[in-house]
Amino acid sequence: MPVADSHTHLDMQSGTVDEALAKAASVGVTTVVQVGCDLAGSRWAAETAEQYENVHAAVALHPNEAPRVVHGDPDGWSRQDARQAGGMAALDAALEQIAALAALPQVRGVGETGLDYFRTGEEGVEAQTYSFRRHIEIAKRYDKALVIHDRDAHDDVLRVLAEEGAPRTVVFHCYSGDAAMAKVCADAGYHMSFAGNVTFKNAQPLRDALAVAPAELLLVETDAPFLTPAPYRGRPNAPYLIPLTLRAMAQVKGVDEDTLAAAVAANTARVFGY
Repeated sequence: MPVADSHTHLDMQSGTVDEALAKAASVGVTTVVQVGCDLAGSRWAAETAEQYENVHAAVALHPNEAPRVVHGDPDGWSRQDARQAGGMAALDAALEQIAALAALPQVRGVGETGLDYFRTGEEGVEAQTYSFRRHIEIAKRYDKALVIHDRDAHDDVLRVLAEEGAPRTVVFHCYSGDAAMAKVCADAGYHMSFAGNVTFKNAQPLRDALAVAPAELLLVETDAPFLTPAPYRGRPNAPYLIPLTLRAMAQVKGVDEDTLAAAVAANTARVFGY
C-alpha cells in the first residue's frame, strides 16, 4: 500500500536523492515532502521538487534559524548578504526570499516554522515569534500548508496561531504534545504528523495522543536523518523506514497497516495538494 513521508531532509542524508527515493519506493514509500530549514536548504528543496515528480517541497526558516539571522550568523547567506543587512532587517530580507520560494508551484508547504524553547533561550524568543507570525502570513498568502515545529512551546504555538488566524491547513510536524493537546488540535482541524519517536519505549504520552487523534488528521514522517524508529534507533533515519513507524501507529489505533496507510496517504495528498 503506497504511503508518503510527510517530512524529511534528503539533503542531510547520505547517498543521492535517486538512491533514497528508490530505496523508499521498494517498501511502498512513493512520495516524500522535502523540508527546508534555512535559505540554502529551502532553495534546494524547491529545486529538488522541480526535478522529481514524487518530491514536494516545504520552505522556511527553522525557529532556531531566525535568531541566527538576526544576530548575523545565518546559514544560506553570502558574506555580502550579511554585511548589507542586520538585525530584524536581515530577518525580513530572508523571509521575503522564503515568500518568493513559497509562491512556486512545486512548493506545497511553508515550514518548518514555529517555536523551539529547547535549543533557543529567552534571548531568541522575540525573533522566533516574529518569524513564526510572518510564516503564518506567507502560508495564508499562497494558501500553502503551514508545517509547525513545536518543541517545549505548546501553549505559545497555539496562542500565536489563534492570534494570527491559522491558515486553511496546519500540520504539527513530529507531534510532541499530549492527549489533551491532541484533542485541542483535532477540534481546530490541525493535522498531527507522528515520527519514529512514537516507537520509543518512553513515548507512552505520544501513543496516548495518537490514540485520540482522528484518523483523518494523521500523517506519518521520518524527520530523517533524525528520530529513527525502533529497533534501529541510533542509526541514521531515512524514508524507507516509514513502515516501522506506520506499523507502530496502526497497533496504537487498532487498525491494520493497509487501512492506516491508505488513510495517511490520502491525508498527505490532501494537505499538500498533489
